[in-house]
Amino acid sequence: MQGFTEKIVGLMKSERLFESQGGPIILSQIENEYGAQSKLLGAAGHDYMTWAANMAVGLGTGVPWVMCKEEDAPDPVINTCNGFYCDAFSPNKPYKPTIWTEAWSGWFNEFGGPLHQRPVQDLAFAVARFIQKGGSFVNYYMYHGGTNFGRTAGGPFITTSYDYDAPIDEYGLVRQPKYGHLKELHRSIKLCERALVSADPIVSSLGSFQQAHVYSSEAGDCAAFLSNYDTKSSARVTFNNMHYNLPPWSISILPDCRNVVFNTAKVGVQTAHMEMLPTNAEMLSWESYDEDISSLDDSSTFTTFGLLEQINVTRDASDYLWYITRIDIGSSESFLRGGELPTLILQTTGHAVHVFINGQLTGSAFGTREYRRFTHTEKVNLHAGTNTIALLSVAVGLPNVGGHFETWNTGILGPVALHGLDQGKWDLSWQRWTYKVGLKGEAMNLVSPNGISSVDWIQGSLAAQRQQPLTWHKTYFNAPEGDEPLALDMEGMGKGQVWINGQSIGRYWTAYANGNCQGCSYSGTYRPPKCQLGCGQPTQRWYHVPRSWLKPTQNLLVVFEELGGDPSRISLVQRSMTSVCADVFEYHPNIKNWHIESYGKTEELHRPKVHLRCGPGHSISSIKFASYGTPLGTCGSFQQGPCHAPDSYAIVEKRCIGRQRCAVTISNTNFAQDPCPNVLKRLTVEAVCAPITS
Repeated sequence: MQGFTEKIVGLMKSERLFESQGGPIILSQIENEYGAQSKLLGAAGHDYMTWAANMAVGLGTGVPWVMCKEEDAPDPVINTCNGFYCDAFSPNKPYKPTIWTEAWSGWFNEFGGPLHQRPVQDLAFAVARFIQKGGSFVNYYMYHGGTNFGRTAGGPFITTSYDYDAPIDEYGLVRQPKYGHLKELHRSIKLCERALVSADPIVSSLGSFQQAHVYSSEAGDCAAFLSNYDTKSSARVTFNNMHYNLPPWSISILPDCRNVVFNTAKVGVQTAHMEMLPTNAEMLSWESYDEDISSLDDSSTFTTFGLLEQINVTRDASDYLWYITRIDIGSSESFLRGGELPTLILQTTGHAVHVFINGQLTGSAFGTREYRRFTHTEKVNLHAGTNTIALLSVAVGLPNVGGHFETWNTGILGPVALHGLDQGKWDLSWQRWTYKVGLKGEAMNLVSPNGISSVDWIQGSLAAQRQQPLTWHKTYFNAPEGDEPLALDMEGMGKGQVWINGQSIGRYWTAYANGNCQGCSYSGTYRPPKCQLGCGQPTQRWYHVPRSWLKPTQNLLVVFEELGGDPSRISLVQRSMTSVCADVFEYHPNIKNWHIESYGKTEELHRPKVHLRCGPGHSISSIKFASYGTPLGTCGSFQQGPCHAPDSYAIVEKRCIGRQRCAVTISNTNFAQDPCPNVLKRLTVEAVCAPITS
């Protein structure tokens, strides 16, 4: 631990990266969420944590050290908070700043589970609630989602995608409205800075679920946060002799204690609709090679009595470990003469298993992240004489959190037994078992452009018809034009791994998502079971392909399929912003309205605007929907409401068609009339984005 920490700090110092050296690093962290583990270990855990803290401080970085989720972090190390909310957190000493090291923007996905979305209204509410109570510093986890390339996904069962519903998505694209709404939140908080750093807040009640947090300085600065914790109802509150409407579960920010420049529940930025679109990259003819099961007796195997733990045998050199045994069936067994077939029952500690009887795949079974251990039962058709039972155990990521996770077992630890023979139950657990680490195709390096020539590949049309389990597939493709991010659409495949030009894109598994996708309300405490998406669809269908891994032509794509899929259905797609929506009320809070010198003159207020913006290289080609009045629905399914200004389409089209970005002011004068006096109106637009053609 010390050697590793000294190495990293030394590298940072040698490049003069710490703030004390003029660099950008202002904080360092030692250990990560160790507190719960420390408590379980008692005195030894506390001693280790104290040692780690003192060792880190002794390295003299010149910037503070933090420990997250570590209530007993010793001075001068600052204990910090991780979570969906951190407004209830206080550091362990009054002179330490209140730091939120991980504000969770979403949650990770597991194969077979739904996607998790955290509404930006709730995330903004959580951050504003932390700042209003005196929070000093917020860091998002994740701000930029990513990809677990290769076999790096932890877990087990964590998907290759680690998108995390982050403000910048896995592909490096801005996720709207999350990115834009948080950007406005940060600008609004920054306007309050002088007041925030001058004093502690004075808190007063504005109602049973409503509060005001007011910061003021001797220099005359004043900033206020008006909060409504009611999860169902809006509240009309009086503050400084003025009336304010607070939506449920929201906070309004007033940098001058008068004008609302931001409300966490009122999203004024656009929503971008992202789609996976086909590219012009054609997969050239597919060829296939069957993983050779018959050669399981070669020199790379070893034999012993009993069942062994998988990771101790593979040393994580491969996800795959073969367990092979042979059994002799007497010719007098009843099932050979029309009786009921015997049953194979095996218990495994995970994560997946494929059963081969005499070289034929007879069954597959899978655990889940919650239940890695499982029992698999199947009827097996054995013949008189010697039979081979070959069990391919497959790991789906290694454990990466918890006490002594190096002792978590993986693989087939048994018992493995045959039931229904004339002699009754036959426990095979302590038989002679032969072990082989990895696949023959891995050993021959079939994924590498240099290794693929070492076997005879079968031509495409034959391969597609067979859909064999344990099959390698390869093809070549040329890189598509443009610079949109790319992904492989693996919908037609089952489970396995995929490589491009020898680099592993990761594990794929088109396991279908089980969950509760029954709508989503932003209000109320967020937890991962809320706001699920994608039920009944593959948890992960698309797999990120970095353009930097591609050559202009002849890119080698190799797929190893465990179950038997149709590689001809694999395609390369691009992630594009196909449409943008905006939905803004006429009195939406506006950051430009703060500190207006002469109050009370409504014409001096800046009217809110709808801002639309397509992605790079794209412009607004058409307006799918536009209505100033009381439109209904959500992005992608808007409808006109009872009140609608007839000029809505014409005004928006005039401002926006042919432009990459445009803005339309929300006011009666802009739309030639007030379509429904004394009704709160809004402007709702959906615009289509298309590539700019020269």
